Amino acid sequence: MKDMERATETRTETAEAPRHQAEARPAVRRPAPKKAPVRRGVNVSDPIGDMLTRLRNAVGARHDTVEIPASRLKAEIAKILKAEGYITSFETSGTQLVVRLKYLGRSAALRGIDRVSRPGRRVYAQRDEMPRVIGGLGVAIVSTSAGLMTGTDARRRGLGGEVLAKVW
Repeated sequence: MKDMERATETRTETAEAPRHQAEARPAVRRPAPKKAPVRRGVNVSDPIGDMLTRLRNAVGARHDTVEIPASRLKAEIAKILKAEGYITSFETSGTQLVVRLKYLGRSAALRGIDRVSRPGRRVYAQRDEMPRVIGGLGVAIVSTSAGLMTGTDARRRGLGGEVLAKVW
């Protein structure tokens, strides 16, 4: 009996000890954890390269449409892609450029798209040096003093400029 009484006494003593210690110590207030900032979009150093990559990935995944952050330059590139028959249509809705991709049976009309001039290495071509993409089967997109146009149009008008991309 005495052993059981001792055991209960020890249990109550040990059980009460932390409670008394917690009351003796002042409560420490910790600041609330900081919330992560809300990200509105991805900070991209090459928006044209981002657009071309989104188009390339959407074609590879066989998507019908792709949403791209809108800008006037990207809308002009989409206009050229539509005129050349690589995409079905595009529209700007708010801050997004929605591009509808074009498929011919099982294959996409847009087979390949490459960025030529990059932020780290700009590529310019004079009017007589305009690149021909796949022997004239593809299109070079060129930024000239008269605006964005294909390499063929720039050659006809006698203009040179920055070669942004090659599409085939």
